[in-house]
Amino acid sequence: MAEKRPEANTDWWRGGVLYQIYPRSFQDSNGDGVGDLAGATERLDHIASLGVDAIWLSPFFRSPMADMGYDVSDYCDVDPMFGTLQDFDRFLEEAHRRGIKVIIDLVLSHTSDQHAWFRQSRSSRDSDKADWYVWADAKPDGTAPNNWLSIFGGPAWEWDTVRRQYYMHTFLTSQPDLNFHNPEVRKAVLDTARFWLDRGVDGFRLDAVNHYFHDRKLRDNPPSNRARTGDVPETNPYGYQDHLYDKTQPENVAFLTEFRRVLNEYEGRAAVGEVGDGERSLKTVSAYTEGGDKLNMCYTFDLLADDFDPAHIRRCVGDFEATVKEGWVCWAFSNHDVRRHATRFSKPGDDTDRVARFALTLLACLRGSICLYQGEELGLEEADIAFEDLRDPYGIRFWPGFKGRDGCRTPMPWSGDLRNGGFSTTKPWLPVPAIHLERAVDRQGAPGTVLAHYRETLAFRRRRPALIGGSIRFVGKDEDVLAFEREEEGERLLCLFNFARERKRWTIPAALRPSSALDLPGHAAGSDGEHVVLAPLEAAVLRIG
Repeated sequence: MAEKRPEANTDWWRGGVLYQIYPRSFQDSNGDGVGDLAGATERLDHIASLGVDAIWLSPFFRSPMADMGYDVSDYCDVDPMFGTLQDFDRFLEEAHRRGIKVIIDLVLSHTSDQHAWFRQSRSSRDSDKADWYVWADAKPDGTAPNNWLSIFGGPAWEWDTVRRQYYMHTFLTSQPDLNFHNPEVRKAVLDTARFWLDRGVDGFRLDAVNHYFHDRKLRDNPPSNRARTGDVPETNPYGYQDHLYDKTQPENVAFLTEFRRVLNEYEGRAAVGEVGDGERSLKTVSAYTEGGDKLNMCYTFDLLADDFDPAHIRRCVGDFEATVKEGWVCWAFSNHDVRRHATRFSKPGDDTDRVARFALTLLACLRGSICLYQGEELGLEEADIAFEDLRDPYGIRFWPGFKGRDGCRTPMPWSGDLRNGGFSTTKPWLPVPAIHLERAVDRQGAPGTVLAHYRETLAFRRRRPALIGGSIRFVGKDEDVLAFEREEEGERLLCLFNFARERKRWTIPAALRPSSALDLPGHAAGSDGEHVVLAPLEAAVLRIG
């Protein structure tokens, strides 16, 4: 393969395509049933063939793996499960040789309770790191300091028998929250970022970026509006609170400015933040990205919901455009925390491959950067994992009302004929569903497959400046057909998407009459210049003027 060096464009992230690798499920190179960095390196040609700009690499740091690596015990080392620092350096070098950037997943809001910082912090109220985590005395009756809840169930407080205080944990009890009000903590995590920037990473995906600070006064959260009306269908009681005080504190904005200054010490680096803030998410994104001195872009959970119709897309994208004036968004339909969208978006009787192709075409036409999750390019559906096979503590805690996240984390199927889909020569950490073998990489070489569609559609997107960075304007409010205009550098495109499961005839407004229809991969909508006829789950892109 010819060597291709990364481009010097410092704004590579704007309109770029990211590909998320979940390392433990990508490729096992040493036969232990768990994916690793050496295995990911072996499969870089597959990623390069998609035409993506960057890889988001989920956590590979040293960890006891209580939460699959999101419980870090050493930020500056690779967990032996995934290999060594040298394995990471080789992965980075080989990705760069293919012209692919690499951003890594920094989990800064909390650590593992096995981290040396926490061990020292809990050892004594007088230790050097006594104030590195969020500690609080019990109430006079011995109960927790306030009503804050853990996302993973129960109170966000755990009693420690050594310090005889409670410590805060937004996630598992083994994931204590760092105290970002302490300047020494902020310096330590910034030094962690420098460690990886010095090794050559191109940026960071910042996990739970709005969870860094807590309210100093430890005020109780009020009930959510949905709780007040009795409209909280979730199995998790976390949704019953309006999380005013346990996250999204104003001090976070200043810290993100500090973080950006570190990034700016290195050319062409970028950071994307994960923002989960309910109805306030877009205001939070705006605050975290405005001014060009904080995060480069953020993503929210809006398009990771089950909704998939024109009204939902118009609302999510339209609200972002109206609220976030200066910032940039990264859209995604799937990741390691939600059910795969080929399942979420399909209705009874649907061809899920057709749904997968349609969804990718839409994602590629939206304004913003986009993130793909490993396996979606194969049209993988959500795996049905038996309780005895679950590894996700979240799923185990809330079973059977919530089955957890393991169904989207099963290993990549590379070969339909090999044991475990070619992922591993031994029993993998999660089972490989038989239905996934039918969609293995080596089964999708022919035109018309989901994999071929991903390659062709991303290539189509790269050739169209209006789709990379152009403006977006919605046209009409048809309940079945989503229509919007994209414009950049004199190129005007009309993008149409028929969400209905029946053929639709859509009238083109006179001001948007097309000069021609573009050859959109996987779609063959017909137009007479005044109307477009769209088959079920079909799209069209027309050149205006």
